[in-house]
Amino acid sequence: MPPHPTPSEFELVPEIQNRWSPRAFSSRPVPRDLTRRLLEAARWAPSSFNEQPWRFLVGDSESPAFRETLRDLLMDGNAWARRAPVLMLSAWRSRLTKNDKANRVALRDLGAAEENLFLQAVSQGLVAHQMGGFSVPAAEALLREQGLGPEFEVGVMTAIGFPGDLDDLDGSLRERELKPRKRKPLSEIALFGGAGDDEV
Repeated sequence: MPPHPTPSEFELVPEIQNRWSPRAFSSRPVPRDLTRRLLEAARWAPSSFNEQPWRFLVGDSESPAFRETLRDLLMDGNAWARRAPVLMLSAWRSRLTKNDKANRVALRDLGAAEENLFLQAVSQGLVAHQMGGFSVPAAEALLREQGLGPEFEVGVMTAIGFPGDLDDLDGSLRERELKPRKRKPLSEIALFGGAGDDEV
């Protein structure tokens, strides 16, 4: 559960209501079976032409050397994520397999798969935090080492685990965790009809 409620005037499903991106992770290992369920949820996300352009490189307690490889990609600002028992690097295929044309919605498809993964994590008592703060050139090199060709581009890194203790974070990070959650108002992100219509 987030340290603050998700403020919404509407009732949301629990997985959305309780999803957040913490920085405090328990060192408790995540069983491989739970991680596989997250990836299975990602596998069933919708995608254009059913391309399923996503790929995930996973390091966990059963593959500690590879987890260390992924940890080495992280920038100092994300040092807190090195505590997470599972790290993932996502990638997306930028070209359609059926005709090799550019797939302009592949990144959207990857996002759908990742959101499936996050909501499944919440349902299993896990938390996940996406990050852009890592070495992209080193991540690209790792994709190639793992057999993903140049048609695959780097997505994001995600830390996954059981919720940790906020007291394990330094003062500034702990302060960020305790800030109230907020989003833009619905009237700013959704338009019904055209100009002059009532606000959402």
